[in-house]
Amino acid sequence: MNINHKRSIYWMVLVVMALGVAACQPVGTPDLSMAGTYAAQTMAAIPEETQNPSPTEEVTEVVTDTATPIPTLGPVGPTGFPDDVNPLTGLQVADSTILDRRPVLVKVANYPISGRPHAGLSYADMVFEYYIGAGANRFMGLFYGQDIDKIGPVRSGRLVDPYIVSLYEGVLGMESAYITVYDHITDILGNRVISGRDTCPALCDDGRYIVTSVFANSEAMTTYGSEHGVDNRRYNLDGMAFDPAAPNGGESGTKASVLFTRFNRGEWLFDEDSGKYLRWIEEGDGTGSGMIPLVDRITDEQLAFSNVVLLFANYTELAPALHDIDLWNVVGQRAIVFRDGQAYDLTWTTPQRDLPIQYLDENGEVFPLKPGNTWVVIFGENSNVTEADGEWTFEFHMP
Repeated sequence: MNINHKRSIYWMVLVVMALGVAACQPVGTPDLSMAGTYAAQTMAAIPEETQNPSPTEEVTEVVTDTATPIPTLGPVGPTGFPDDVNPLTGLQVADSTILDRRPVLVKVANYPISGRPHAGLSYADMVFEYYIGAGANRFMGLFYGQDIDKIGPVRSGRLVDPYIVSLYEGVLGMESAYITVYDHITDILGNRVISGRDTCPALCDDGRYIVTSVFANSEAMTTYGSEHGVDNRRYNLDGMAFDPAAPNGGESGTKASVLFTRFNRGEWLFDEDSGKYLRWIEEGDGTGSGMIPLVDRITDEQLAFSNVVLLFANYTELAPALHDIDLWNVVGQRAIVFRDGQAYDLTWTTPQRDLPIQYLDENGEVFPLKPGNTWVVIFGENSNVTEADGEWTFEFHMP
């Protein structure tokens, strides 16, 4: 951990203490105004407070016309990717020049539920999902092999974000962050942070000016970054491997249920026809029992991913809604990868701070994912894992 990171954590602890002191001080104490803002933003993510969202005007979606990636015919990676193959999906791209840039990563809200369905996640090469406190989780979509002009709704940054972005040499799009968290993010990423609706057309408000009305344009983010000093060129993203043929040694893995709380649920069901896992999500009625398809509002189709990864990492809780997650310099942590209706119990590692996460088999060889998109859920190390007849259940626990 570098000096700036330690300093940021130190100030965050002071802020948490200040929040406690604020209850005993007069309303409107000047030096606690930002802390109050942060607390309000966090409380907006609590599921119980978003069951009856106010009606909002209908927004017309505009889709960027992008070429569909071409499946590879054989195994590729972890090194030596052809120029026209995306090293994060194992798929060929119609125009290899799209890879001559940094990947674009965008924070996407899952709460409040009034922001659902999400926009643009079906176009992502990868999506990361993690716990943010108060029973809520948040997504981060990575866009590299194709662009989409509406991603979101975009929400604020968290401590873990620069770790993920650095591993993929990316730029980060977010809707602000609490000041010490923002400093922590920029200490690591520098000018590779694009924050706030005033960066439009990179991040734009759709005219409603509410917590779920900011959306990102991945191509415009690349242009904005270049105009503000970001070095957009092709970076070394070696480390992942892909093979259309499923490896031996898997167990039945047709369903993965992911429970951050009993009211915050996600399910992945393997679809034989498409060969992908389809995403389901809780209805948001406060019971946590009913599940509905999670669709992309751009396509109105259910999210479908080639690979689903449950990755176990150490969470450090600095406050109920403030967590650090260890993703750098990790060796030998557990990961369970789902592909082709099978589950593989593996380990994961981050060989460098600027190279992708690798999944390793029992022999230490890089495990091949199925060519296509990958959804990564970052779970606490103490999370419970159960399996019966190919149906896996994951219950989130820290650290």
